[in-house]
Amino acid sequence: MDPQVLAASCWIEAPLDGNPVSDVSVRFTGTRYQPGGLPGELDRFEQVATAPAIPRGAGRLAITARVHHLSPGRWDVRASTLNGTALPTWVPPHNEHLRTQFGPFAYGPGVHLWAWPALIGIGAVVALALQALLVARGGGDAGVVVGISVLSCLLGFAGGKLWYALLHKRSLRTLHQGGACIQGFLLVAFAVLAGGAWLTGQDLAATLDATAPAVFVGMAIGRPGCFLTGCCAGRPTASRWGLWASDRRVAVRRVPVQLIEASAAALIAVASLAVTFAVSSPYRGGLFVATVAAYTIVRQWLFGFRSDPHTGVGRIATVVICLAVLAADILWLVPH
Repeated sequence: MDPQVLAASCWIEAPLDGNPVSDVSVRFTGTRYQPGGLPGELDRFEQVATAPAIPRGAGRLAITARVHHLSPGRWDVRASTLNGTALPTWVPPHNEHLRTQFGPFAYGPGVHLWAWPALIGIGAVVALALQALLVARGGGDAGVVVGISVLSCLLGFAGGKLWYALLHKRSLRTLHQGGACIQGFLLVAFAVLAGGAWLTGQDLAATLDATAPAVFVGMAIGRPGCFLTGCCAGRPTASRWGLWASDRRVAVRRVPVQLIEASAAALIAVASLAVTFAVSSPYRGGLFVATVAAYTIVRQWLFGFRSDPHTGVGRIATVVICLAVLAADILWLVPH
């Protein structure tokens, strides 16, 4: 990880006519400001940044180039659109005076790095508090279960990082860098929670049922952090329902998939809490299975609106399996 990175951005209006979808490319060239000296190899750069598949009429966008392996200090940067880029009007080159920044914080517009740890942390605290209340209400040992859950969250975070590295074919040596997948987190966290509950003599099914609403309350709080930080971004759109957001490279109007997912998690949490307080009979793990299946269906549907590709066949197969599991789970729960 480079200690110093230069983040240079260029603001452009999306094409208004021509192809329904266009690529917009910008060339950034820079020279480090050093009076009385000649620039060396690390004192100049040239880099092209491309905003792919920008819909016609998507509005104002910011394209950011993150340049590594540079001398730290003040830089004179020039941005110009490449020939062949479809734009509504000719965009003249423009110059900026920029400074290098500490690498992990060097991003362009629309990236608020504080939001992810802040909202994830708040979501985790609220989820653990709600889990403790629900476990105690069911007669379980809230202290033991919450302790196991804290461990499951820590190991789940590692699982999310590992899942992300495998999914994006990245070296395990990059685990300290940004990027994590909620699937890996949930898989490892639920496995650790289930194993810990069994080893400590807790009622496994009751523990999972009490955990389900808490997990989705936490997710409803934490998922907007991804929207504000620029991860898991939706694809660019010209729709009036789109919201201006970044994927850490291009800030433009996008499908707000993270906020839709947070809303779905909130609905699942409310529904599961309503069932928990309305029905006194035990669910034998059925509530946990139903909430996870419902969430997985929503998530697979949202993958189709993400900027990063996911296979259609795999998503359809997963949805079909989850629908079958959800239907069987409901049929099993009703007689009980």
